Formats: sequence, structure tokens, C-alpha cells
Amino acid sequence: MPVLPPDGRPLVGSTVRLDPLTLDDAAELLPCFADPRVYAHGFVMHAPPADIAGMRELISARLRPGKIPYAVRVDGVVVGTSSLMDVDLVNERTHIGSTLYHPDHWGTEVNPETKLLLLGHAFDDCGFGRVKIQTDALNTRSCAAIAKLGATREGVLRRHMRREDGTFRDTVVFSILRDEWPAVRERLRARTAGAAVA
Repeated sequence: MPVLPPDGRPLVGSTVRLDPLTLDDAAELLPCFADPRVYAHGFVMHAPPADIAGMRELISARLRPGKIPYAVRVDGVVVGTSSLMDVDLVNERTHIGSTLYHPDHWGTEVNPETKLLLLGHAFDDCGFGRVKIQTDALNTRSCAAIAKLGATREGVLRRHMRREDGTFRDTVVFSILRDEWPAVRERLRARTAGAAVA
């Protein structure tokens, strides 16, 4: 199968719906970024956008070639965002990143189902051979959530990325390969079949 770029189609699950992020989502997305709990675990941004105009600027920066940001919706309400990015068709790889959910949805089916939809699009629709997921080493909650998906921890990129506060983060890199996807998919389907999962 030829490898195809993600096409920005809506991705619909039983609980969440992913639609390409637009500037019109700024007002709904702002409360997700405004909650101080988001920044207590090493999120790359140091502080939330100050207002809807700031949120629109942040969305604009994410609307660039090679990156498809999605609004994550539950019951029609935006509860977060995640992206397919760093698309490399020659090497058959992409990256799921820029993920943030309102803390009220941490530990629910939102993250596993969002990842199920994004991974399904990457592997089944687009034909990628590798999907990377990474996070700040300080973000132990995110590291645990990525490992629970069934991703393999590959290592740590030391002093890899400057945070907005000027400090440098160590980045923990995980991946899922095409031949691992069927087992990961079944694991995620089992998790999303229940309620209140991590």
C-alpha cells in the first residue's frame, strides 16, 4: 500500500469526535489551556493564552503544512486537542503530538479513544510504518499514559527542547510500529469499551 498523507477527515468514535481544528474553536478550546493543572506536569508551554485572541494565535501557529491539528469533542463540546504532525512519507513515519485535554477528562476514555482514532488513521488509512509519541520527562502522568497505550519507550533525548520559560526539557520518546498496531488496537478497543479508564 502506498503511504498517503493524513487528509484531515473527521475521525469519529463512540465517545469522541476529532475534527480539524479551526480558528472558530478558539473560545471553546481556551478553557482547556487555561486550567493551571495542565502546567503542573511539564507541559511545554509555561502559561496559557491570555484571551481568545491569544488562543487564535496559538491555533494559527499549529495550522501549518505537515501538521493536522484536531479539536477533540465529547458530546459536541471541545475538550482538548491532538495532532498528526512531522509527516515523512519517504520514511513512512508520523508523530502524534501537541496533545492537551481539559483535566476534567484525564483518566477517562477520551485519551485512549483519541489515540485509537489517530493511530487507526495513521496505520490503516495512510499506511505509515511508525508513529512516534513523545513527552517531557517531567510529565510522569503523560509518560504513564503513553506507556499504557502499548507504545514502546525508546529512550530520552536530553536537553532536547526549550520550554517557554527558558528551561530545557528532556524528551521521552515512544513509538508504535505497523506490526505492533493490531495488538495495540485491540488493547485500546478493550479499554474504550469500559468507562473511567486512564
